[in-house]
Amino acid sequence: MSTRTPQARALQPADYLKKILTARVYDVAVESALEVAKNLSRRIHNTVLLKREDQQPVHSFKLRGAYNKMAHLTPEQLKKGVICASAGNHAQGVALGAKRLGTQAIIVMPTTTPSVKIEAVKALGGEVVLVGDSYSDAHAHALTLEKKNGMTFVHPFDDPDVIAGQGTIAMEILRQHQGRLDAVFVAIGGGGLIAGVANYIKAVRPDIKVIGVQMDDSSAMMQSVAKGKRVTLHDVGLFSDGTAVKLVGEETYRVTKNLVDSYITVNTDAVCAAIKDVFVDTRSIVEPAGALAVAAIKQYVAEHKTKGETYAAILCGANMNFDRLRFVAERAEVGEEREALFAVTIPEQPGSLRRFCELIGKLPSFGGSKSPRNVTEFNYRMSDQAKAHVFVGLTTGVKGESSRIAGHFTKSGFEAIDLTHDELAKEHIRHMVGGHSMLANEERILRFEFPERPGALMKFLLAMRPGWNISLFHYRNQGADYGRILMGLQVPKADNKAFAAFLEALGYPYVEETQNPAYRLFLQR
Repeated sequence: MSTRTPQARALQPADYLKKILTARVYDVAVESALEVAKNLSRRIHNTVLLKREDQQPVHSFKLRGAYNKMAHLTPEQLKKGVICASAGNHAQGVALGAKRLGTQAIIVMPTTTPSVKIEAVKALGGEVVLVGDSYSDAHAHALTLEKKNGMTFVHPFDDPDVIAGQGTIAMEILRQHQGRLDAVFVAIGGGGLIAGVANYIKAVRPDIKVIGVQMDDSSAMMQSVAKGKRVTLHDVGLFSDGTAVKLVGEETYRVTKNLVDSYITVNTDAVCAAIKDVFVDTRSIVEPAGALAVAAIKQYVAEHKTKGETYAAILCGANMNFDRLRFVAERAEVGEEREALFAVTIPEQPGSLRRFCELIGKLPSFGGSKSPRNVTEFNYRMSDQAKAHVFVGLTTGVKGESSRIAGHFTKSGFEAIDLTHDELAKEHIRHMVGGHSMLANEERILRFEFPERPGALMKFLLAMRPGWNISLFHYRNQGADYGRILMGLQVPKADNKAFAAFLEALGYPYVEETQNPAYRLFLQR
């Protein structure tokens, strides 16, 4: 539902240009930096400029539009207060803007909103009302309170004043960079940001492409433009919660369909890789929505084979929950195709695992890369007398290399399946390899640590004495200085003295976990 103010006629880019030039945003917003992403630019052979909206007081661009809307209200309207429905960045923007203008702000949020976001809004002076289990419930209740209390509803995107406030970002970009600029990449949720950016750029520099970016599971704007009418999605993905909108705005749709040059969809892995790219260049962590534009630039360059062009990416927000970082780090390497995942079947017989490890160490580069190939993950649990299934992760040098590696394994006698793009494998199976084994008799469980350097895992594996069968193996490269391995070895009691001597000679710190209750519950026969 849209609550934007009806216009006597549709506003044109020239009208929006005037609104953007006279927008009141700098009472609360800062002119964010436009920085060159040096590492990313060098890697993709094009100049990438990062518009740092993560530097705003609420770590998002949203306060620009929210404040501009409120700053244009009459004294009578401000006296009655403002209201909005939001569980994210818009809520904080409204709360901060209302505090600056000295008016009451009611923020209606779903009861499922994390406490950290609720407390952030309260800290900015907003009055929080928790209603329902979804944004739709909160939105409906906010409209009821708007009518009941005579307050002004501040829409998160579908309002000309909100759109104009967001358009000040484009104004800053063109002022900060007056040289060559081939395209500006903009994340799309409800469409307020791209509508503002497109209006300004097409009025001032129509030669610059405006490219909209959406998640492949939340592409409401892209589908609406393709069908010539607003489309309501039944479901949207929630990874990029800042752009998870089922229905775009009326005004934002009208502007976008007329002014935006093209659209790109990106997937979760690509966004995780982009979050890492931004961190490498800025040492800042943006939220998934904030990285969409960077992911799209990389995809655009790969598809169009461009070199020497200049692109701007708007980092639209950085309100990342800390507990999501583990997922992002896990998926970033796969998203960049710097890691490939495989299921490999090897004969369950002495020396097979060693032969497979030696094959990994001798793998050729299929893309011309000369970088050393590291093992990023190695999971195995004895389960069958005839064959073993191993889950393996390897670093790759170029995109598309994983299928060729899988083929090389198979030709060498180890049947392999490429799991690099298998969602189930990436999200769940990799953490579930293992379980009880009826075959792992006389098993000893040990945790090892070793210096994490190229080839260190191979050296460790090849140092294992062939006489003791490996019944369990788990390793995951965590990017730390030390690698950690959990290993099960079948050691007859008669060999205990020799085994102790072997561990001493191996020289790696270790802890025996054979009596660990977690092992005995979940892994021991």
